[in-house]
Amino acid sequence: MCRSFTTFSRLLLLIAGLAVFQSSRAEYGINFPPPAADVAQEIYDIHMLTMQIATFLLLVVFSFVIYSLYFHRKSRGYQADQNFHNTWFGSWSWVIVPALVLGVDLTIASNADTVLKKVWDVPKDEKLMDVKVTGHQWWWEFDYLDHGIKVESRFVPKEESGDLYLREVDNRLVLPTNTKIRFLHTSADVLHAFWVPELAFKKDAIPGYVTETWSELNREGVFRGQCAELCGTWHSRMPIVVESVSPEKFAAWVKDQQAIKVAAAAEASSSKTWSREELISKGKELYETKCGACHQVNGQGLPPAFPALNGSAIVNGPLEAHLNIVINGKPGTAMQAWGTLNDLEIAAIITYERNAWDNKTGDIVQPTDIKQAR
Repeated sequence: MCRSFTTFSRLLLLIAGLAVFQSSRAEYGINFPPPAADVAQEIYDIHMLTMQIATFLLLVVFSFVIYSLYFHRKSRGYQADQNFHNTWFGSWSWVIVPALVLGVDLTIASNADTVLKKVWDVPKDEKLMDVKVTGHQWWWEFDYLDHGIKVESRFVPKEESGDLYLREVDNRLVLPTNTKIRFLHTSADVLHAFWVPELAFKKDAIPGYVTETWSELNREGVFRGQCAELCGTWHSRMPIVVESVSPEKFAAWVKDQQAIKVAAAAEASSSKTWSREELISKGKELYETKCGACHQVNGQGLPPAFPALNGSAIVNGPLEAHLNIVINGKPGTAMQAWGTLNDLEIAAIITYERNAWDNKTGDIVQPTDIKQAR
């Protein structure tokens, strides 16, 4: 009875294991994603060649093991050979087997070395489109150097992204197909790493250095990656979404972005006096986008690295000190300079911070105040 129960229990465990395996296989892909660049296809092909060789070797080794376990088992009266190590195979297998494995490795390495040079050696004799990629804690900044466009890309909160939580961003990295693109990688604070599998490469973003990679997308689509370097508390909130479009669609997108930039600059430089409600409304949106990642949407911060702004001595203190720290940052801390924002954006953010949550200073900051403080 006990023996049959044990057998039945094992059967149940096997069925449960298979069910878990099937559900996990339905959730996660078991191979690399389909490449979107020629050099990525070459990497994929090397991966598949490696897997084919490994599978063949696995079958050969397991065949020997299964054969030996079955025909050389004790129940058949087989006696272990105590002098196997003195036979020809027992002596030379320690050389032959590693030599065969090394031969397989060298076969793969030859192709891998060629592809690796293609990945890292940026074409010098052709006109490339330049995109500067800057990692921040915790968002990405993309500068289209040939078009005068800058895009800030941040993760989308769970209530907005749904099933794509930590995989969706507010602004995608839009790139044209059939165009050689050079990526210039750097960081504004700590080590980050730009990684989109379909583009073929993963590259560290190092503070104070600019490194380069390149790619040429051969199909349209949306490709998702993420920061691949542990960069701090919210490392997981640095997804990357690349949207590959035709050159015609990309040209139209560039035109729209340039028009938005011109309109924003004109709005910021106008002599208009903004109302308190307008500044707070605009400031709330900007704060939650640009400041909320560190200081929290509710202003509570993440002390000690990111102090709370709700009840802060800076926010509730002299306006000049508040303006200075937002525009110039604070050396030696994670507070970076936000002087790259236009006058209206900084004025709106500071007005919001000084009138949000429990902060009730009543101060209204106009773009002209920011212009004078720069």
